[in-house]
Amino acid sequence: MARKRNNRQEAIREIVRERRIRAQRELVTSLQERGFDCTQATVSRDVTEMGLEKLPDGVYVLAEDLHLKRMVSDMAIDVQHSGNLVLVKTVPGSAPGVAKAIEGAEFPDVLGSVAGDDTIILVTADETRAVKVGDAILKIIPLKSSDGARLAIPFMTSH
Repeated sequence: MARKRNNRQEAIREIVRERRIRAQRELVTSLQERGFDCTQATVSRDVTEMGLEKLPDGVYVLAEDLHLKRMVSDMAIDVQHSGNLVLVKTVPGSAPGVAKAIEGAEFPDVLGSVAGDDTIILVTADETRAVKVGDAILKIIPLKSSDGARLAIPFMTSH
């Protein structure tokens, strides 16, 4: 039973990161499309257990993604990839905290990380996954306008 719940919650994690989910009913439908037999009551328990939060615009987001967004937007400077590796440059002294936030977000494509003072190396299985992880992190790093002001970037939404 726990395995079934873990698989369903992993699917919820993927769905929330891939789509802008506003209602539990949408989660139920998306899970059913993926072959999960569940009710809204089950999904409601999962939402509570996973600590999903609703943003002011009504979209569900994972708590660990909010933490990651805060850490990366404040401390990451650049992201690059080479082969199956992703290099994240941070402000000095912040790499361990950012690496912990990345690990806490439980990206399924990240096999592990190594953090120094201002550099993190993320290991993925292949270059395709490295690009996916690098792009997700790059979406979080705020752009700067010509006057130096930060510009907001949406996090992990494709819809």
